[in-house]
Amino acid sequence: MFTHAGLLHLGGNMLFLWIFGNNVEDAMGPVRFLAFYLLGGLAALALQVAVGADSIVPTLGASGAIAAVLGGYIVLYPRARVLTLLFLIIFFTFIELPAYLFLFIWFAQQAIFGAVNLTTPSGGGGGVAYFAHVGGFAFGLLAVRLFAKRRSAAYGQPKYPVY
Repeated sequence: MFTHAGLLHLGGNMLFLWIFGNNVEDAMGPVRFLAFYLLGGLAALALQVAVGADSIVPTLGASGAIAAVLGGYIVLYPRARVLTLLFLIIFFTFIELPAYLFLFIWFAQQAIFGAVNLTTPSGGGGGVAYFAHVGGFAFGLLAVRLFAKRRSAAYGQPKYPVY
């Protein structure tokens, strides 16, 4: 959870943690958030190892722990708006999506890529531990209520805007 494959890997993880992590931490407090994050990373690793027990490639990165934060976010703030960059071939635009839709699409993509990676004999996943993302997200969905001690005043709305 504390090493990364490169700057792009680190940057992507930190972007998602910056966007979603502050509101989840506000709901838990810093100590509970740290415990939630670390346990989410361990749950992510556990599923990745269970699915690919014979893998000789080490699993590294914070993606699984951050996926736990995403799973917690969707439970705590399902109606929050997420400013999303949408690419349409050569054009792009920004749209606001509800958090539940944005995170559902993200989770579905991880699950599909993980399943396709399992069915490809050569492993074609590009070294991404998709099942770590799935395991972390599932942990976040199931465990966030045990860690969250408070919610924002407006249910479903984060304390800070999500952009």
